[in-house]
Amino acid sequence: MEEDKRQHGRVYLIGAGPGDPKLLTLRGRECIQEADVIIYDYLANDRLLEDARTEAEVIFAGKRKGGQAYSQTQINQMMIEKARAGQVVARLKGGDPFIFGRGGEEALALADAGILFEVIPGVSSASGVPAYAGIPLTHRDLSAMVTLTTGHEDPAKSSSDIEWEKFSPGHGTLVFFMGITHLKNIVNHLIKHGRDPATPVAVICWGTCPEQETITGTLQGILDEVRSRHLALPGMVIVGEVVRLREKLNWFETRPLFGKRVLMTRPQERVSEFSEALARYGAEPVPFPTVKIVPAENWGPLDRALEQLETYHWIIFTSANGVDYFGQRLRAAGKDLRALGRCQVCAIGPKTAEALGQLGVVPDRVPHRYQAEGIIDVMGEAGVEGKRILIPRAREAREILPDSLRRMGAHVDVVTAYQAVPGEADRQEIIRQLEARKIAVVTFTSSSAVRNFVEQCGGSAVPALLDGICVASIGPITARTVQEAGLKNHVLPPFSTLVHLAEAIAEYFRKVPGSGQSCQTP
Repeated sequence: MEEDKRQHGRVYLIGAGPGDPKLLTLRGRECIQEADVIIYDYLANDRLLEDARTEAEVIFAGKRKGGQAYSQTQINQMMIEKARAGQVVARLKGGDPFIFGRGGEEALALADAGILFEVIPGVSSASGVPAYAGIPLTHRDLSAMVTLTTGHEDPAKSSSDIEWEKFSPGHGTLVFFMGITHLKNIVNHLIKHGRDPATPVAVICWGTCPEQETITGTLQGILDEVRSRHLALPGMVIVGEVVRLREKLNWFETRPLFGKRVLMTRPQERVSEFSEALARYGAEPVPFPTVKIVPAENWGPLDRALEQLETYHWIIFTSANGVDYFGQRLRAAGKDLRALGRCQVCAIGPKTAEALGQLGVVPDRVPHRYQAEGIIDVMGEAGVEGKRILIPRAREAREILPDSLRRMGAHVDVVTAYQAVPGEADRQEIIRQLEARKIAVVTFTSSSAVRNFVEQCGGSAVPALLDGICVASIGPITARTVQEAGLKNHVLPPFSTLVHLAEAIAEYFRKVPGSGQSCQTP
């Protein structure tokens, strides 16, 4: 069956949703992961391509105002040719393919050509965009009918294809796709055909995206409101009494970090939790991995320590990375957790403890302060005089922990489990965004991230580059490195965890006057 499918090919017409990549359906994601070729539109979020296979061919077929990559006929022919060549094609279309998405035209072309196809519905902008703007399209007391239509008509036409006289005088909700360009035409037709000029109107740009902007007014005044705001396309126009409910139901744009880009300098493989925590507060996380975690150059010291684990009384882990590489080398040596014997384990914080839990180890000690000083306190309470202690850690780390334990009378072996090297990222693009003040917050979760960021972004020029931009550090050690780099630290959470860092950033902006991107001292 798999061979037959590959031989004849097929096309998936996938609704990519209105903008927020998390609104893609599970079936849509499966098809993207399967595809040999992905043909995507302008309104399909680029982040959806992250699910594509590395060897997949990716083709942009978007159509922007003033130009287009391919005509509709060319797109149809491209899908047919790729499928006939035995390839699986994912056709990514914004919103839902069968609601003003020309998916019906594409499906007919495929059917006429005898191509096997499947339609994967998407979250239509008709429902997604109003929901993110806090506007229910129906309400028992306000609107029992919804009309979906296009606002993209040529005003120079002698007559309109829209039957304005049939729905203009009513009290239902009207939804105009791509209506901003011809808003004047829409307003004039509605009022001319009987709609009350005082009817509430909402104009929504880039709905469900971090750039979402919503303007509300009335039919008689909305044009003046829009002219003063210089709105960007694409946009949707909603007309009806339900618009009044936005005042109470506006959940998306009122989050404390809405519309703010937050730069994450963590290693790429460690950004997911932080990214999700920031997104919950409305931020747009921007990865900029200034640090890359790689294996130790020489496994010898760690492997020799693993051979004599039974001689240690304690193993201290200062990061989840150390746990991961420790576990890898333990398995490479043909050992399992039984090799720990009676050895006790200390984790620097909850994330390191969680990593140990994935290995099946419950740490005996986790300090209340998630830093080396906290470990020193709990180990002092445990009593380490005469004890043998193993610390698998990064190649470069502060010596305060092993030095303090040795002063307590412990025998300490420090071995390199991994190393943090400068990350690989598009620094020029990040510098451009920082200069344009499109980044609201720069976050640091380690001292090495601070040092690498400064080195990659201009050295002594970095303080000026970040002037007016919020700087957030995960803990006091990182904050000290920020200060040593000549930068001002604005946010420092009470606990050194990613969740607390995201929460502290959100709380900071709750206190900052205004809604601009610039950083101010509360």
